[in-house]
Amino acid sequence: MTIKPKAVVAMSGGVDSSVAAALLRDQGYDVIGLHLDTGVETGAARADSPPDSPPLPAAEQVRRVGQALGIHIESLARHAEFERVIRTFADEYARGRTPNPCIVCNERFKFAHLIEHADHVGAEIVATGHYARIVQREGSAMLARGVDRPKDQSYYLFRVSRRVLPRLRLPLGEMTKPQTREHARALGLPALDRPESQDVCFASRFPYVEIVRRYHPEALRPGEVHEPTGRVIGQHEGLANYTIGQRRGLGIAAGQPMYVAGIDAAENAVTLGPREALLQRRLVGSEARWLADPPDGPFRAHAKVRYRHRAAPATVTPLDGDRVETVFDEPQWAITPGQAVVFYDDEVLLGGAWIDARYDE
Repeated sequence: MTIKPKAVVAMSGGVDSSVAAALLRDQGYDVIGLHLDTGVETGAARADSPPDSPPLPAAEQVRRVGQALGIHIESLARHAEFERVIRTFADEYARGRTPNPCIVCNERFKFAHLIEHADHVGAEIVATGHYARIVQREGSAMLARGVDRPKDQSYYLFRVSRRVLPRLRLPLGEMTKPQTREHARALGLPALDRPESQDVCFASRFPYVEIVRRYHPEALRPGEVHEPTGRVIGQHEGLANYTIGQRRGLGIAAGQPMYVAGIDAAENAVTLGPREALLQRRLVGSEARWLADPPDGPFRAHAKVRYRHRAAPATVTPLDGDRVETVFDEPQWAITPGQAVVFYDDEVLLGGAWIDARYDE
């Protein structure tokens, strides 16, 4: 009797992770679907459910997918661990930064538990439904962009440990979203019509501001709104209500379009400016993580400063203490502290860092 190799697949109940599990099953793996109960998914499922159908908790959706595919499903309650992801989100807003909780979740929560469970059950392979690819370069497994460029999610994975890459499978990396849905339709998967999940999974249950209020009520204190010259032009309603590049909801008439150009947590102040005030060429990032061999000097790359940003040519220079400087060839708009800058060599993601500061030069 041939023993199938085991693969543990992170499953949310949505179409992407469900098709990823189906593809691995068809490739001959003994697939174990791992559902991580964060404690917020039931509320999210209720909020996202169509009005003419009953709410379906994510755990039940995963169970039904497992039944349809004939694979074993395991569900683990990890409420306290996920609460730390939410707490980090609130902490960043309190510092006047705009966090990216999906990157934090992948590093500290999803992949941490995925690898732990794979080791526990003796599975060599782990997988997710992300639209990204694992490619081979000079004999090493590397993370690369998915072929569906608008859907590519490699940006969110830059902090996954390099040691994980040889074990990681990303079955949707060579597919487009329409192809994934068509595959789900052909399989008759119950996840097919589930609404697309939000970028921040807990947002449908807990509004951003209320999350910040729970941990950092001081971040909702009113304060001054300045022009770039320092002149006071109004009052804000708490730093957590603002992010760099924001135009809507400012409540200040200035005679021209104005955007959030700066957030100063120490002074509890927000700076507004015209669009050109948000154009910068240079940034400094910290806690650099490398998925390729760490650079020993400046190098050229295409850099992205947020998920929807088109990667732009830049020179990247390693600094002391796991910091990096990125200087773009042309100014980029709304570089935002708290978001990530990631570096690509053609299709391959080399690494990235958390954005700490940006400069005009």
